[in-house]
Amino acid sequence: MDANEMESQQQKAAGEDDFRHTSTAGLNKFTLLCALLASTNSILLGYDIGVMSGAVLFIKENLKITSVQVEILVGSLNVLSLVGSLASGKTSDYIGRRYTIVLAAATFLVGALLMGFAPSFPLLLAGRIVAGIGVGYSLMIAPLYTAEISPAMKRGFLTSLPEVFIVSGILLGYIVNFSLSGLPQNINWRLMLGLAAVPAIAIGIGVTAMPESPRWLVMKGRTHEAKRVLIKVSDTVQEAEFRLSEITKAAAMDLGEATSSNHSDWRGQGVWKELLLNPSKPVCRIIIAAIGINFFMQASGNDAVIYYCPEVFKDAGIQDKRQLFGVNVIMGVAKATFVLISAVYLDRFGRRPLLLLGSIGMAVSLAVLGMGSKFLQHSETKPLWAIIVCIIAVCADVSFFSIGLGPITWVYSSEIFPLRLRAQGTGLAISVNRLVSGVMSMTFLTISEKITFGGMFFVLSGIMVVATLFFYFFLPETKNKSLEEVWALFEDKDRTGGDQRGMQMREM
Repeated sequence: MDANEMESQQQKAAGEDDFRHTSTAGLNKFTLLCALLASTNSILLGYDIGVMSGAVLFIKENLKITSVQVEILVGSLNVLSLVGSLASGKTSDYIGRRYTIVLAAATFLVGALLMGFAPSFPLLLAGRIVAGIGVGYSLMIAPLYTAEISPAMKRGFLTSLPEVFIVSGILLGYIVNFSLSGLPQNINWRLMLGLAAVPAIAIGIGVTAMPESPRWLVMKGRTHEAKRVLIKVSDTVQEAEFRLSEITKAAAMDLGEATSSNHSDWRGQGVWKELLLNPSKPVCRIIIAAIGINFFMQASGNDAVIYYCPEVFKDAGIQDKRQLFGVNVIMGVAKATFVLISAVYLDRFGRRPLLLLGSIGMAVSLAVLGMGSKFLQHSETKPLWAIIVCIIAVCADVSFFSIGLGPITWVYSSEIFPLRLRAQGTGLAISVNRLVSGVMSMTFLTISEKITFGGMFFVLSGIMVVATLFFYFFLPETKNKSLEEVWALFEDKDRTGGDQRGMQMREM
């Protein structure tokens, strides 16, 4: 009996290795297409971040609003996106991942049109609120869907694509700002915001080419449909059958025998209770890891730095609006370059090394930016070299963010929860992300007025030091593991297993 079990395990491991080595040979084109279409949803947030950083300068002058109203306008999208993030998990468990992507694009489309045609601050704010809910949906569903259709060896690259599109959207927003800044003040910002409707429409049309997530189909008891999807996103029929077998076993264990006998009745019920009221130790570890990485992603101040970059450099001595937008374009190019580098090497080097490199780099860059800002604050001449140092420090900060926290937060959040908890658990983590982003965006200027921009950057540098320690001790490596295997990293181990896990977590 023992010999048979050992032989069975060896055959399983050999088969698993065969499929993984097959997946490293090349990337399934249909899988890449589906990942690209799903990730395109994330361009909506990126475009808003990029375009709002410039549009807000014209909105403030055209609508005669105060700095506090500017903070409310900028931060409201991020705060309200937590509503979309919280609702997206339950929604995607109920109607499926594919239709949740359509819902996200449609909601953002309505918000973009409201913003573009808003005649006053209250209606502009209403558009931001509606768009924020759409953004919340898209931030959760894009990496989740991509993770669920991706093979283990390529999941890091494919699931980091949402961040690539966020950065692409930011760069697009900067270019639109630069291009439209010469138009009359009552027209340029409306075009800047209203043009966001174009990608939203394109996403709604493009999603028709995407299949449903095979893991969601298995949870609903639709295994034949799941197999058809897996055949399309796998290199061979044998690989598809192997993946289906692993998913089916995990779903049966995860949902429980009572539920697995009638999968079609499952609508995500009981998940919030297990996540928040009665979590097991492994689930607690997962929640701490997921919420922690999402908290530090936004506590780093990246979104706020991007939103208010023109204000920062205006304070540093650059007054011309086109020059300010030019600095934004340079920063956008830096972000885009390094997020692509991270995406390409994420599956080769792993999540932890790039995450630690990025967070350490951000801590140093923010400290240099703080020193440069302090020097300029006390300098009457505003020397060019000091301004250049600050520009380089900002570009370094966003570049290190794009290497580590930017793409890896979405990858990690979507891959560590077990199947039954994945959608709503990811939604919970990303709602924390959006809440912290909103708080940072709505308080950045106010706090900076009290302690100066330099002081604010020193605070953010300190936060990144704490973040580095958190990542080192609480986030295990998930590279090359299937979604079903990742769960084992957080399970209880015996003393020996615990020691091995501790060693594994510290491997670079």
